[in-house]
Amino acid sequence: MFKEIRNKYIRYSSIVLFCIIIFFCALQLNFLWLFGYSPSSKDIKAPTLRVGSELYTADGKLIGRYYKENRTPVNFNEIAPSVINALVATEDVRFYSHMGIDFRSLLSSGISTATGDKRGASTITQQLAKNLYRTRYNKSQGLLSHIPLLRTLIPKLKEWLTAVKLESNYSKNDIITMYLNTVSFGNNAYGIKTAARIYFDKQTNELDIPESALLVGMLKGTSLYNPIKNPDRALERRNVVLAQMNKYNYINAAQLDSFKNKPIKLKEGRIDEGSDGDSYLRAAVDKYLEKWCEDNGYDLYEDGLKIYTTIDSKLQKYAEEAVSEQMKVIQKRFYNVWGTEDPWEDSEKKKVDYPERAKKNLPIYALLQKKFSNSPDSVEAYFNKKKKMKIFTWKGDRDTLFSTMDSIRYYGKIMNTGMMTMDPFNGKIKVWVGGIDHKFFKYDHVNQSKRQAGSTFKPFAYLAALESGMSPCDKFTDKPVRISYQENGKTEYWEPRNADWSNSYREMSLRWAMAKSVNTITAQVTEKVGAENVVKWAHECGIDSHLASVPSVSLGPNDVTVYEMVKAYGTFLNGGIKTEPILVEKVTDLDDNVIEEFKPKTKRTLTEEIAWLMLYMLRGGMEEPGGTSQALWEWDLWKNNNQIGGKTGTSSDYVDAWYMGVTKDLVTGVWVGCDERTAHFKNGETGEGSRTALPIFAKFMEKVYKDQSTGYTMGPFPKSKVKITRDIDCPTPRYTVDTTSTDSMAVDSTNFDVPATEETQPVQQDVVVPKPEENKTPEPAKPQPATEAPLTKKEERQLKRKQRQEEKEKEKERKKNEQQ
Repeated sequence: MFKEIRNKYIRYSSIVLFCIIIFFCALQLNFLWLFGYSPSSKDIKAPTLRVGSELYTADGKLIGRYYKENRTPVNFNEIAPSVINALVATEDVRFYSHMGIDFRSLLSSGISTATGDKRGASTITQQLAKNLYRTRYNKSQGLLSHIPLLRTLIPKLKEWLTAVKLESNYSKNDIITMYLNTVSFGNNAYGIKTAARIYFDKQTNELDIPESALLVGMLKGTSLYNPIKNPDRALERRNVVLAQMNKYNYINAAQLDSFKNKPIKLKEGRIDEGSDGDSYLRAAVDKYLEKWCEDNGYDLYEDGLKIYTTIDSKLQKYAEEAVSEQMKVIQKRFYNVWGTEDPWEDSEKKKVDYPERAKKNLPIYALLQKKFSNSPDSVEAYFNKKKKMKIFTWKGDRDTLFSTMDSIRYYGKIMNTGMMTMDPFNGKIKVWVGGIDHKFFKYDHVNQSKRQAGSTFKPFAYLAALESGMSPCDKFTDKPVRISYQENGKTEYWEPRNADWSNSYREMSLRWAMAKSVNTITAQVTEKVGAENVVKWAHECGIDSHLASVPSVSLGPNDVTVYEMVKAYGTFLNGGIKTEPILVEKVTDLDDNVIEEFKPKTKRTLTEEIAWLMLYMLRGGMEEPGGTSQALWEWDLWKNNNQIGGKTGTSSDYVDAWYMGVTKDLVTGVWVGCDERTAHFKNGETGEGSRTALPIFAKFMEKVYKDQSTGYTMGPFPKSKVKITRDIDCPTPRYTVDTTSTDSMAVDSTNFDVPATEETQPVQQDVVVPKPEENKTPEPAKPQPATEAPLTKKEERQLKRKQRQEEKEKEKERKKNEQQ
């Protein structure tokens, strides 16, 4: 073909041109995988920024972000002109006149490089091509990238080709906007909007000329010219940019002199405008949407989604405040109980060497054992070597010198909590508090941690009784009980005890017995209805965890989550309809177009009558003599005929403390305990649910009720919509002495093992936070004296006064309200 061209210069030129065309075609097509990926026309027309997703509360408050690159895009008209001028003057003065490749600059650069003054000649468009399509990343490289010279040349040629494509598809303003949205400004700030917020706490259109020059100057080296780390170099670079702006007439000489003498003034801000950054809620939503993202092809960290949770920002704030206030008290109390003594002991009160066990469970231990197999002292030296670390305290994070063993011992004594509030009528989760501090304790105590439910599980035994045909007025006697059961073909006997290891021999209604949390009567009820039926109805209401059908099942030896318990109690309030909790209400794109709306799954599991009767039973905790919820009298919760149903719970040895609270609108679950199960309180006075978990619920609801803007008000539970056919008219006689109000499993003589299911807690960076033990049911304690200290005279007078004030009115209203 080329032989027909007689002029050899034209012929050789044609051959060269043809080879160039073939080369660029091969480059674009990645012929034989030699060149690596090049963006297609589709990629050019639909460029994808790696934009993080935003997390909002139901009332529109931004509370978190998910990102690999912390970026929020901005439009051209939102960018201060000084930023554009500084960028053009410094990076590409002929930006508005070239076609993506500045050949004049290339020639000048080549001459300068040849004379020893090495400088680049990339245009803004070429830099955009490199940033937007990652042309220099390993996955964009082909087989020729292994050849040293070609490793540099081929990506450069691909950038030229991509730059020309970008210029042919976008305006200059679009290109400079995309560029400013993609570049990194250090400190995990991607894009000009993020940088303006992080360094100056401003919007991009509010940046002045010196600030614009500073940010543009950083593009030459985000670490070298970082104003936080290297303020002197950043100032010098800023002034170079200002000089360039003066050189190309963007500012005059007077302005240059004025601006150069100005010091750098930073004001730290956050792009999320109030986000708490990483949090239990953020992690829970990530997990909640994991399958949805997989099924629908979305990446939470790169697709710029807006996620609207069901969380109420005000309720969340009040819950976090209540947790903080009470957990400080609990931690101080725990330290006072044990003093300098190690708190780790088993049910036989034998000391447990928890630090040694926790040390051996660390991944590094096995590696060190292998490395220093002949030198055990070296292993011990590693774990006892002091180093700088930041630790959690209730007075704020503190820098200290701790060894790994110091850290294990310290965190093995920290009390933690989990709290969730739900509106069971629509399934929306309003509050999610996974622990005391997500930065140090990643383990979520709402839906990851499974702990013994204690007496908060008893209502499922009474539910089974109602389902079998009993009524709240059916009576059992508080007396010693001996229940036989079969184990490995042998008859064994279980003898449950009350918390004070005594029996009143009184006949009690089911409502009174549940309110007082009487173990012997609960055991009799369980024996009559069958342990398997207690398990059945717990599952029907919303408990998903495996439950062992042992005689003691109603006393809560099985491990469950706060999430499950709130869902199950919600079935009672929602008229017998089990509602699956939802944490996310809707997901939209960046332009607020709705992608998905989430609706809860519902299923009727109880009749309306049974559900109403269960609420009536739960109210007994406040209304019946000796009810275990009556510590709530201490708080301002009793105006406007307000009613609260609830159940306290305490597991063996005061390891786990619970409170489940139900109002006319909401269900709240609170767990308190230590991740290390051998660390626990010594007695009921300091460690039972009414003194640890219940105050969190009380403080939370008090704050909610006092803020009328929350929309949640005091008032009675809804009246039954159906006729109540069971007998509920059985007022409890008032006795002077009450000895069975303690709500604890501490003296339940059960020895049934429950299978392990609990996950372990991750260790956070250099701070060794102990992992929770695998889920082993603690051995129940032997019979011991009463675990709850008697009330003080002042508390007795206060309680009696409040009871007298309420009794007259309640007796008049009870029959009238409950029969309707």
